[in-house]
Amino acid sequence: MAKVSIIGAGNVGATCANVIAHKELCNELVLLDIKEGIAEGKALDMWQQAPIDYYDTYSIGCTNDYSKTANSDVVVITSGVPRKPGMSRDDLISINADVVKSVTENVVKHSPNAIIIVVSNPLDVMTYHAYRVSGFPSHRVFGMAGILDTARYRAFIAEALKVSPKDIQAVLMGGHGDTMVPLPRYTTVSGIPLTELMPQDKIDAIVERTKFGGGELVKLMGTSAWYAPGAAAAQMVEAILRNQRRIFPCCVYLQGQYGLNNIYVGAPVILGKNGVEKIIELNLTESEKALLYTSANAVKEQCEVLDKLSASKG
Repeated sequence: MAKVSIIGAGNVGATCANVIAHKELCNELVLLDIKEGIAEGKALDMWQQAPIDYYDTYSIGCTNDYSKTANSDVVVITSGVPRKPGMSRDDLISINADVVKSVTENVVKHSPNAIIIVVSNPLDVMTYHAYRVSGFPSHRVFGMAGILDTARYRAFIAEALKVSPKDIQAVLMGGHGDTMVPLPRYTTVSGIPLTELMPQDKIDAIVERTKFGGGELVKLMGTSAWYAPGAAAAQMVEAILRNQRRIFPCCVYLQGQYGLNNIYVGAPVILGKNGVEKIIELNLTESEKALLYTSANAVKEQCEVLDKLSASKG
């Protein structure tokens, strides 16, 4: 059986761990955090939940002891600070780049064969950063964004049509943020194109709401979401460990696909035991391509901020 480590035992990390435990995806589940006792407490709480919810997954927590994560098959990185009022995007990149660098170096040292899933924000640039720091091939380092964003999109569609969210399939591309590119043309409800079930103005409104889906939750709660993001990361872990070869939108390294090079951005992939088994290239219309390139440029700007910060730190 497999071993999974989750770095960062905050709301997203703990939720991800809880979903993984319930699905019995591994026999060893490690939660690690820098705050004394937090990971240990949440892991113990989850183990005490096991007799109630009938799962066998044994969870342990530790404070900054990466030796406990040794030989993990999959590592999920959720570490970092959320963006706070008055904090610029550059500030967030600066703080979280240091965190992700340190975490990635420790992961590589103790689990050289692991697959890394990045959840830390800003998602696209932090995934790119982890890839560069790790030295791993790009199919083993990718980010969780598209599954969460399509889940929000599908939830809004289900609500509007008053149908089950189980029946809705969707694809979304681009960066994780307000430049993301939901693709209504590739959205179906039990195989029926969305465009046959909903007028264009309603589709447009749902696309806009999806783009700002994270911000909507921050306004309501004063902090970022965690149930859907945690479950989305766990779904990726499941696809890998069970070699399901599921098609998901993930933040992946493009090297010529869609005319984009050396950039981490959202695209549909086949996810299996080796991580990203294949990047799927869709035939996008000119307007869809334009939206994707706008999104990619926004990600590139963030990567340039990271490069400048890295250069100034030597």
